[in-house]
Amino acid sequence: VQLQASGGGVVQAGGSLRLSCRTSGGILSSWSLAWLRQGPGKERELVANIRWGAGNTYYPEDTKGRFTISRNKGEKTVYLQMDSLKPEDTAVYFCAAGRSIGDYVSWGQGTLVTVSS
Repeated sequence: VQLQASGGGVVQAGGSLRLSCRTSGGILSSWSLAWLRQGPGKERELVANIRWGAGNTYYPEDTKGRFTISRNKGEKTVYLQMDSLKPEDTAVYFCAAGRSIGDYVSWGQGTLVTVSS
């Protein structure tokens, strides 16, 4: 599976941004697609995960209620809608795919999101 992320940019605090991750190659319905991020001086962290087939989603506490992950099977694309953005959301965002949450084997290139205060 190959992944290509896009949609990053600069946004003011409180604003919104939508990231896209276009996939190519076969994705099993049981696989998980995810968005992760790595901020300056921080470790990479999961921000949202979705099961490709069933569409079940998972969010950690700091993104729950603000971020929404979705997928369009026909377009083979995963989206991350980010609302109420905070300066601490500034990071390089990556999309990834794998057999389960945390077990990602394919990675896209990062896309930079900068939230200004």
